[in-house]
Amino acid sequence: MSHLEIFMQLLINSLKKIIDGVGHLCSALMILMIINVFYDVIMRYFFNDVSIAMQELEWHLFAAMFMFGIGYTLMSDAHVRVDVFYDQLSLKKQAIINILGSLIFALPFTVLILYFSLDYTYEAYEMGEGSADPGGLPHRWIIRAVIPSSAAFLILCIAHVVLTQVQVLVSPTKVAKKDNEK
Repeated sequence: MSHLEIFMQLLINSLKKIIDGVGHLCSALMILMIINVFYDVIMRYFFNDVSIAMQELEWHLFAAMFMFGIGYTLMSDAHVRVDVFYDQLSLKKQAIINILGSLIFALPFTVLILYFSLDYTYEAYEMGEGSADPGGLPHRWIIRAVIPSSAAFLILCIAHVVLTQVQVLVSPTKVAKKDNEK
């Protein structure tokens, strides 16, 4: 194994640890959201007590879980794809498609989201924007910060996908083993 392959594997493993950590965070957000919804339903239907802040917190937890979950789903190769032709291709051809799709479609779109969401978040922070509803959550910039944060995370996930697919292209022994498993 060359020094470059060792470095690439170390980078892939490091990115995977970060991505898995955020994946666990998404799981925790889901649990918190379920607890929040359960509390909200109990309070509403048994005690006739409605909390705007709790309802907004549900939306915020869902938004964060969804936004960070996009990258985790991409890294896990669990995203939506039309597999009619893709599954019939060799692993090397699949790797080429994954690299091109990541670099031509996913990365530019993600960079645009990151770029434009930074000002969007900063404006909310600078204005001290909060909920327009009485009793709603203050500090709207916190949920807006999820957009650039998740975009930066998605860039890490795209890097992981590209590196693992490059590894497929340059490691013929690993590809041969995976092709035999198909």
